[in-house]
Amino acid sequence: MIQPIVLYGDPVLRVKCKPVTTVTDDVHKLVRDMLDTMHEAKGVGLAAPQVGVPIQLAVIDVSHDLECVSYVRVDGADVILTDIMPLIFLNPKLEPGKDKEIGEEGCLSIPDYRDKVKRSAGVKVTYETLDGKTQTIEADGLLARALQHEIDHLHGILFIDRLSAVAKVGMKRKIKRLMEEWEEDGLIKKK
Repeated sequence: MIQPIVLYGDPVLRVKCKPVTTVTDDVHKLVRDMLDTMHEAKGVGLAAPQVGVPIQLAVIDVSHDLECVSYVRVDGADVILTDIMPLIFLNPKLEPGKDKEIGEEGCLSIPDYRDKVKRSAGVKVTYETLDGKTQTIEADGLLARALQHEIDHLHGILFIDRLSAVAKVGMKRKIKRLMEEWEEDGLIKKK
């Protein structure tokens, strides 16, 4: 079922999320709802706090662009991107790579705003699966960027927090205008 996506300004987006200790039927339902919501919104990732649930759970699906990565490994073995999508991960631990790159990002919780963010070009993430296994994924490209973006959400960090100081000046004005539009459209309550 499609869930409403929490918009910028909602305090749940700034919460350091709690680990998932037990995978219940409710967690399975939440995952299905998050996947439906992400696909409906045409996003590549969605974290649980973006649907109002402050737990360490996120989903990613970059299978629409098979050229978006040059490598993907799970537990050290090369894998085909489409074989692991959608990626559902709990309680992730991120190991960023040394090389950095700048790329454009957006966020379903800040619709109609995109900006350039410097992130690690490649990452290694250890996480838990829904069936209780611990896995490690290594990737670059869009998948690496999406992993970093969604893991940030689980720690109350938004991509706009990672903008350069110069970019933040212009971003604040743009976000203020967007929030005014959201208020006019009834998407958020007036302050």
